[in-house]
Amino acid sequence: MTESTGLTLERRDHIMVIHLDDGKANALSFDLIAGINDAITAAEDDDEVRAVVLHGRPGRFSGGFDLGVMFGDDLNAIINLVADGGALVRRLYGASVPVVAACTGHALAAGALMLLGCDVRVGADIPAKIGLNEVAIKMVLPDWAMTIAEVRLSKRHIQRSIVNARITPPAEAVDVGFLDEVVAQESLIERAVEIAVELAETLDPKAYTGTIDKFRGDTLATMNAQVAAARSTIT
Repeated sequence: MTESTGLTLERRDHIMVIHLDDGKANALSFDLIAGINDAITAAEDDDEVRAVVLHGRPGRFSGGFDLGVMFGDDLNAIINLVADGGALVRRLYGASVPVVAACTGHALAAGALMLLGCDVRVGADIPAKIGLNEVAIKMVLPDWAMTIAEVRLSKRHIQRSIVNARITPPAEAVDVGFLDEVVAQESLIERAVEIAVELAETLDPKAYTGTIDKFRGDTLATMNAQVAAARSTIT
């Protein structure tokens, strides 16, 4: 295994597992976002890696952006962190290798948005909160988040998920669109790796990349533009 702050990389044959564990809520700090980006780059640059699993810590997938920054006085830092988060979600959604999320528990705000960027999302069947709680904590979703939410969330649930900040347990999050399936907590990582192996063995890498360009290209381009527009407001 390879370790860095809040992040450990594990290889399982052709699968790279990114373990996120900061000992707390797995908040998306500048460092953790950079670490995930570096791991995705390493996976894409290694011809032996055919899929990635993004795995949280016990009970916590991610609690969202670092609140020390978000509720601080440095507006430029806030803009930069949110833009970095948007670039990360866009990176996950546009990666040239399939990404499977192993959602170990709570996934709120930017944590839930990371789930939307992954190809397949498996959740642990435990009492946990999943969803976009921005309106409840006095925030408005950034444009890039609206874009990915509109693409991935169920049309029947998107209004309540975004506007009403509705939070659900994992089983209900499947119907909403944050997860694809829920399994027993003790089976989570193995099930996520199993799915990643299946994707690695059945998907042709070049065809996958070409299909990402065609099927997700417009969404990825829109998110790129929205992240760039947000950064342009930095003084």
